[in-house]
Amino acid sequence: MSISANDRLAWSHLSPTQYFLAAALVSAAMLGSAFTFQYVGGLAPCELCVYQRYPYGVVVGLGVLGALSAQRGLTPITWLLAAGCAAAFFVNAGIAGFHVGVEQGWWQGTESCVGNDVDASSIEALREAILNAPAVRCDEVAWSLLGISMAGWNGLVALGLGCASLLTFRQWVRG
Repeated sequence: MSISANDRLAWSHLSPTQYFLAAALVSAAMLGSAFTFQYVGGLAPCELCVYQRYPYGVVVGLGVLGALSAQRGLTPITWLLAAGCAAAFFVNAGIAGFHVGVEQGWWQGTESCVGNDVDASSIEALREAILNAPAVRCDEVAWSLLGISMAGWNGLVALGLGCASLLTFRQWVRG
């Protein structure tokens, strides 16, 4: 018994409503995981970790709007919302990739991520610099699994979701 290429891609053949609901649910689950690590696991997020949450929040909103819009079929608005979901997944993957690069020391993170140069011209300036320093540094890996940091795993998931979105859209076009 052989499985055809079309049968292997059958998993990606979602109706527009199913796609939007799946995108919203997976994004909500990713946010739920991040908040669980933070509030249950005690793993405070760095600035780049927080930035990676925003695209998932966007997809939750677009997914709900898209599911409502998809009830009318594949309209231009439905396509625009679907493209927004895919773009948000790819943006998230980009932020996560940047974060991994900061963790690995390939490049420097943002100023808010690694802190400013310390002005030690006075005790007061030094005190202010210490009090305003980021609580969690972006260039330190706080958690990893199989040698891949949380940012790395998020990047892989977000990239996979973006690619799955494109495959789904291809199925919509083919009908």
